[in-house]
Amino acid sequence: MSDKPLMPKATAVWLIDNTSLSFDQIAEFCGMHPLEVKGIADEDVAKGIKGIDPVAAGQLTHEQIEAAEKNPDMRLKMAPMKYKMPHVKAKKTPRYTPVSKRQDKPDAIYWILRNHPELTDADIMKLIGTTKATIAKIRDRAHWNSQNIKAVDPVTLGLCTQIELDFIVARAANRKPRATRKTADGLKPIEETTAGITPTEADAKTDQNA
Repeated sequence: MSDKPLMPKATAVWLIDNTSLSFDQIAEFCGMHPLEVKGIADEDVAKGIKGIDPVAAGQLTHEQIEAAEKNPDMRLKMAPMKYKMPHVKAKKTPRYTPVSKRQDKPDAIYWILRNHPELTDADIMKLIGTTKATIAKIRDRAHWNSQNIKAVDPVTLGLCTQIELDFIVARAANRKPRATRKTADGLKPIEETTAGITPTEADAKTDQNA
């Protein structure tokens, strides 16, 4: 929260017109120079500005003003807010690509598909700012402009930074071993374990293991 009024001149106008506070007190509270406040009082500055009541705005209290009027050395301070404003989390927006660079996206997608097959469609969508349908068409060579698509590094095209590309590739590389390890530790299909064994032999092995 700021320690000065949002509209200092309008607040100063109201304090000059409605209180007996000194120019120094008003200047200190509004974050202005005392001569500027004097200029407002003399109508040399801020002509036509409508005053804003700092009490109604919750910036001051009547008690603070009355106490400061009795004591010229007292300095006014912003009153604490009565209501705490909830924090609003900013929504994530899709990656914006300038119109001049959108025609380069297919080339970048084709480059990624060729050089980094470990990246998922979601990774490519986040990195380049494209759609799953476009990726599928380029992968299947079903894009309307397939004959003219060339593999070009997205960093060279300015569609992402080298840091962003390295990060997403490294993350995909760390994700790949876990999937491989899970497959290696898994059970073999029953077709492999019983290949070449007659039904009678398979039953006999089952009885032995039971």
